[in-house]
Amino acid sequence: MIKDYNSVTEVVGPLMAVEGVEGVKYDELVEIELQNGEKRRGRVVEIDHDVAMVQVFEGTKGINLQETTVRFLGRPLELGVSEDMIGRVFDGLGRPIDNGPKIIPEDKVDINGSSINPVSRDYPSEFIETGVSTIDGLNTLVRGQKLPIFSGSGLPHNKLAAQIARQAKVLGKDDKFAVVFAAMGITFEEAQYFIGDFNKTGAIDRAVLFMNLADDPAIERLSTPKMALTCAEFLAFEKGMHVLVIMTDMTNYAEALREVSAARKEVPGRRGYPGYLYTDLATLYERAGKIVGREGSITQIPILTMPEDDITHPIPDLTGYITEGQIILSRELYKKGYEPPINAIPSLSRLKDKGIGKGKTREDHADTMNQIYAGYASGLDAKQLSAILGESALSDADKAFAKFAERFEREYVDQGYYTDRSIEETLNIGWDLLKEIPRTELKRIKDELIDKYLGNGEGTDE
Repeated sequence: MIKDYNSVTEVVGPLMAVEGVEGVKYDELVEIELQNGEKRRGRVVEIDHDVAMVQVFEGTKGINLQETTVRFLGRPLELGVSEDMIGRVFDGLGRPIDNGPKIIPEDKVDINGSSINPVSRDYPSEFIETGVSTIDGLNTLVRGQKLPIFSGSGLPHNKLAAQIARQAKVLGKDDKFAVVFAAMGITFEEAQYFIGDFNKTGAIDRAVLFMNLADDPAIERLSTPKMALTCAEFLAFEKGMHVLVIMTDMTNYAEALREVSAARKEVPGRRGYPGYLYTDLATLYERAGKIVGREGSITQIPILTMPEDDITHPIPDLTGYITEGQIILSRELYKKGYEPPINAIPSLSRLKDKGIGKGKTREDHADTMNQIYAGYASGLDAKQLSAILGESALSDADKAFAKFAERFEREYVDQGYYTDRSIEETLNIGWDLLKEIPRTELKRIKDELIDKYLGNGEGTDE
């Protein structure tokens, strides 16, 4: 039942207190009519006896306590979903901003959704090709996985996000594939970059964009990822599509959460973030996955910038607990000019072993992945030793590993943002690099694979 009240008693930041309410529920959608006839939207975030605390999406500036009418609509915030959303651009509250026709929804869905029941989950096991060698070859993404990208201020995570959105595909199948892209707290320039890149490359034809700009209200930022995930769930589980959800920047989302928490005068946790930050992030991340008996799937790539490059900061720390690994961008590789500057050593995909091998990628994938990782780690150690003791202190094997590490960064990592490498190309480049290492040091690859892909005469035997 819709109820109107003229009993606003307090406005603090993005929050507004309404007294004397009856039958109002948590998360209920609210319509606020100002004295000049302007209408804004909000939602109930707290109820204490007959006092409701309302978050105002468009901000509380200009609200007159005596002349403001608050209408409780008796339903949560919903998104009108339709397959026609593909190819469109929306704001953080799901309203079209691309001057296209109005969306005629097939259904209206509560944006809060729910995590997938663990009993109903299907185990992720199907390879997704991103076209980025350091992800496909070493930290493989599988369908239904949550694999975040940990970046830092000034690093080109947006370019990597656009590249993955353009290039991601499921191999060997004609399954319907879509990308849902949610941007939170980005600048107008960044928004134009994403929209322009998607339009120029044609990626917009299979994408849905939700854009929340830095000058938009922080409250709207909290709804943006929920809008995107609601759209993704509709496309995946109602339309049988395989959906990749890219969310950037989760740090801006967490900052908005902290701002609202402070306005509500809640007891702060680590670094001032609310104590429920872990729970809140989990409600977003756990909406990814596959459901037994359903065709579609949702794969998530959340992107976050680590404040001061600190991986122990609460946002990356808690994200790492919830998700299945992380891709980490390196400031050192970025300074060298490598694109994309993905640091293979600390990066990890916990489900990579499930999506590779014969019938999925290639029979040699697992062995070469382990050998390349070990070779690169040994090469970095050798280069550090050379810097301290001089190159004369290195053994022949150390020199080979050091050369391998240099070539790995130059040829494997540095592929640019517009090079789409197939998994075959990535594996072949890996074998070409492994020629630098003496055969006796290729201890993580089966002999029959070495004979097949390197040949008896290839490589060094010492």
